[in-house]
Amino acid sequence: MSELLERTVAAIGEPDAAASAAVQAQLDLKTKPRGSLGGLERLAVRIAGIQRTATPSLGTPVVVVCAADHGVAAEGVSAYPSSVTAQMVANYAAGGAAVSVLARRAGARLVVVDCGVADPLPVPGVLDRRLGPGTASMLRGPAMTREQAIAALETGIALAAEELGGAGCVALGEMGIGNSTAAAALTCALTAATPEQACGRGTGLDDAGVARKRDVVACALELMSDPGIPLDAVGVLAAVGGFELGVLAGLALGAVGRNIPVVIDGYPASAGVLVAAALAPSLPASLIAAHRSSEPGHAIVLAHLGLQPLLDLDLRLGEGSGAALALPLLGAALAILDEMATFASAGVDDSGR
Repeated sequence: MSELLERTVAAIGEPDAAASAAVQAQLDLKTKPRGSLGGLERLAVRIAGIQRTATPSLGTPVVVVCAADHGVAAEGVSAYPSSVTAQMVANYAAGGAAVSVLARRAGARLVVVDCGVADPLPVPGVLDRRLGPGTASMLRGPAMTREQAIAALETGIALAAEELGGAGCVALGEMGIGNSTAAAALTCALTAATPEQACGRGTGLDDAGVARKRDVVACALELMSDPGIPLDAVGVLAAVGGFELGVLAGLALGAVGRNIPVVIDGYPASAGVLVAAALAPSLPASLIAAHRSSEPGHAIVLAHLGLQPLLDLDLRLGEGSGAALALPLLGAALAILDEMATFASAGVDDSGR
C-alpha cells in the first residue's frame, strides 16, 4: 500500500462507545417507553458513536456519485450500451436524475465525479478525477493495474478531504454500465459467494444475459487464480473492479477516518466498500446501509459487512438513489434526540420505568 493509504487505514478505529451510551441515555429520558422508537433510536446512537460526540449533527449531507466505464460491458453483460454512462453523468449534473431529485429533497449537496468515463461529454459541474478511459475487460486479464487501483483509492481519500467539510454524513453512489458485473466479481472474491449467488439482472438482463454474466464472472475468477495476481484487497480491486468502485472505497476510508458516517447505496457501491472493509476491518461499524437492493448479491454483501438496511423497497437503480432516499431518516433520528421533550421538561409521569 502507499503511505497515504496506510496512514488513512491506520486512522480508522471503532466508534466511540461513550458517545453512543450518552445519546442512548438522553433518548431514555424522552417522553416515550424506553426503546420504543427502535431502529430510529439505534440510528441516532450509531451516528453519535461514529461522529464521536454526544451532540451529533448531519450538517449539510453530501451525496457523491462516482462514474466510470467498464471494459467488461463489451462482453454482453448489460442491457444498455456504455455510452449511457456519459449521458447519465450529464443528467446528474443537470439535476434530472433520480438521485438529483432525492438529494434536493433531502437538502443534500450532490457531487458528481468522472473517475474514468470512456467518452465524457463536456458538462460543467462534474469533477474530473479520471484514471483512464474506462477499465479493461476482466475477461481478458486484470481490469486495471495495481498502480491504478491504488490511485483510485487515493483519489477517494483526497475527495473526502476536499468535499466533506461541514458534512455530517456522506452518501455513496455510482454509475457505470457493466458495474454490477464488477460488483458480482468483487463479491465472489471477497466473500466466497458463487457467481450463481452474486449475479442478478442488473439493468434488466433476460435469462440468457444473466447466464452470460455468470460465465464472465466465473472466467474472471479463474484468471485471478494466476499466481502472478496478488489476492489482497488491492489486487482483487485491480483484477475485477472499476475505477469508480475503487474511488468509492477510498472515499469511505477517508470519511470514516474523519469521523463521518458513510451511507452506502446499492450493490455496486456496497461491493466497492467491501474493498475498504478488507483493508480496514473496523470500518463496517461506521457504515449505514441505506437499503437492500433486489440484486441477490447485495444481501450477501450486507451480511458480510454485518449491516441491517434501513429500507427494503425493491430498488435496483443505483446512482446513490437509495442512499439519498434514506437521508431524511438520519435527520429524523437526530431530530428526536434534539427536539423531543423529556419526561421532566414536559411534566409527564415517568413512574412506568
